[in-house]
Amino acid sequence: MTPILAFVLGALATLGLVVLKSRTLGFQAQKAEDYATAGPQFDLRKHLDGPILCEGVVYGPMGRVTSRFVADMEARWDGNTGTMTEEFRYDSGATQSRCWTFTLGNDGAIRAEAPDLVGPGHGMQKGSGVHLRYRIRLPEDSGGHVLDATDWMYLMENGAIMNRSQFRKFGIPVAELVATMRPKVAA
Repeated sequence: MTPILAFVLGALATLGLVVLKSRTLGFQAQKAEDYATAGPQFDLRKHLDGPILCEGVVYGPMGRVTSRFVADMEARWDGNTGTMTEEFRYDSGATQSRCWTFTLGNDGAIRAEAPDLVGPGHGMQKGSGVHLRYRIRLPEDSGGHVLDATDWMYLMENGAIMNRSQFRKFGIPVAELVATMRPKVAA
């Protein structure tokens, strides 16, 4: 075997092990069923309804905080269809707006749409967890890249929601977001 062929085979084997690990052991490997009986029961129509305060950080590919944000959100439901507006304020002074439309199936399935999504997102609410996968196009001033996003929201005993999201390009993690969401108290 030539040294180049040995190197290529070793690189492919390593890549295969990394992919296998991420799909069976890591963040990406979670399933809604993992949370079916754990903790309080998360119902998007109840826990993401009305005015919501969100605070979070964005980590870059090297694991360092690249941005902090505060967001005011407002969610409303009509049966199994909901809309949620988000107004983000970043520590850089930048702002961003998004409006989601959610459709819930009777089995807990979620369909999500927003103007910056490439196609609809899909997910599931079960037990104390909500999972959502979608493709999102970044704003042009951020490169306009399309990233694969995986969101997990976990309902806490006090009604707060912990959100962890990972963003990937070509399967490689490029950013992570960690945020809290809770009902906004009138000032």
